[in-house]
Amino acid sequence: MTGFSSEAQTMSLIAFITVITVTLLLCVMTGPDRDDLGEFYTGYRSLSPVQSGLAIAGDYISAGTVLGTIGVISLVGYDGLTLALSTVLSLVLMMFLLAEPLRNAGRFTMGDIFTRRTPGPAVRITVSAVTLAALLPLVIFQLAGAGDLLAVVLGFDADGFKTGAIVFLGVLMIAYAAIGGMKGTAFIQIVKTVVLLGAATAISILIMNKFDFSVPTLLDAAKRGSGLGDAYLTSGVQFGGNEVDMISAQLTVVLGAAVLPHITMRMFTSRSASAVRRSMSWAVSTVVVTCVLLTVIGFGAAAIVGRQGLMAGDPQGKTAFLMVSRAVMGAEATTFETLLFTGVTTAVFLTLLASVAGITLACANTLAHDLVAHGLRKSTVQPTTEMAIARAAAAGVGLVALVLAASARHWNLQALVTLSFCVGASAVAPALVYSLFWRRYTRTGLLCTLIVGSVSAIVLMTGSKLVSGSPHSVFPDYDFNWFPFTTTGLVSVPLGFLAGWLGTIRSPREASAQDERYESVEPTILAGVPGP
Repeated sequence: MTGFSSEAQTMSLIAFITVITVTLLLCVMTGPDRDDLGEFYTGYRSLSPVQSGLAIAGDYISAGTVLGTIGVISLVGYDGLTLALSTVLSLVLMMFLLAEPLRNAGRFTMGDIFTRRTPGPAVRITVSAVTLAALLPLVIFQLAGAGDLLAVVLGFDADGFKTGAIVFLGVLMIAYAAIGGMKGTAFIQIVKTVVLLGAATAISILIMNKFDFSVPTLLDAAKRGSGLGDAYLTSGVQFGGNEVDMISAQLTVVLGAAVLPHITMRMFTSRSASAVRRSMSWAVSTVVVTCVLLTVIGFGAAAIVGRQGLMAGDPQGKTAFLMVSRAVMGAEATTFETLLFTGVTTAVFLTLLASVAGITLACANTLAHDLVAHGLRKSTVQPTTEMAIARAAAAGVGLVALVLAASARHWNLQALVTLSFCVGASAVAPALVYSLFWRRYTRTGLLCTLIVGSVSAIVLMTGSKLVSGSPHSVFPDYDFNWFPFTTTGLVSVPLGFLAGWLGTIRSPREASAQDERYESVEPTILAGVPGP
């Protein structure tokens, strides 16, 4: 059924059990040993720049990024490559523009950044809602695909196994977030990044060796295998020749990928402004190398497996990494090649676990710290209580996510991961830029940015062809497609910025007070100077 030998499947199962045991032990050993908020939320900023950089890269390179990037490059070529480059550019912009101010302004969550200038429960509650709107779809998308992926690797076709795999991964995700906290999940991300880099490097070398380490030869073979001919290496295949739709997608990825809350929370774990700069240098370097490797693997999948084989495995190419890894080793795999394939499956499994654990932790943190402790409660919440709330929130978010993922397993949920990037680009990015760099920005402007940006992205997404009107949409049998683009960024991003500007200029009295407050925290935010 899968084309993977029983020996490879058995070794993969053993590797998965080993990974689960080691990572749980790692969480217990590195997680907070007492009810201390600083330790749970930031790990006391004890990570070195290298460790922090690898953890940031691990959070940034999600399972959707790895499998989706390889799949889209293998199927549509040039358009997939441009989206991979957009992903890298997003983190580069974060490094140069936002990383240091975020570290200086933040404490535990994104709500701490915004309330540094505009305190109030309304801001905390809104930030919490936007964080969930941006991250919960991402968790559901990755969990829903995990069942099918593990079924392919281990050779089980039963629906019960796929649903059980989703539930099992969901329980592990909750355990990692609740037990490990920031430091525990960081070490899982570090292990995942190293294993993924090693596996991707090995497969890339095997692919290039098959084509005599000649890039032109690889690309020519990819063109033939793609079934698209010369169009494979030109723009427009993925979006049906709609250049505006392609621009909208790239804008959404560039502005939205790096500002998602589970990425920005990693900025708070750096010891100093110089440390966050070095951490981001490591993170960007790691992501660049990873994207180069994923590109080679994507073209290799098109050249070796071919379009028909890839589509048979998954219409969106999500199994391309596994298929090309097996195909490049030949029909009679040696013991070493079987071990290498086991390393690939282990890297994919670790990527799934680490991705959903980091996102779940970010959701739990905002619910406990922003919504309950500072949004809904009128009195001060004790640290031990907030810790308990955070762990309970991790369980709550995880349970909701796994139930929704198991229920929607048969649907095409690409719209969910696209929605996450759209909310990040339309609400989070404008709010961060305005809050960190516009002195006059007010509480009204901030609320307008967050609400209008998020609502516009969600409403517009319901009318896109990812939701209805196409064979690969969430509801392929229905057609209520009224929005012409695949992503909402071209419309919702300007709306988010415009709403923040209008909300600010329409509140002049509030702006005067905000100017004074910003002047008092501006040196801290922009230069890391200790506050008064």
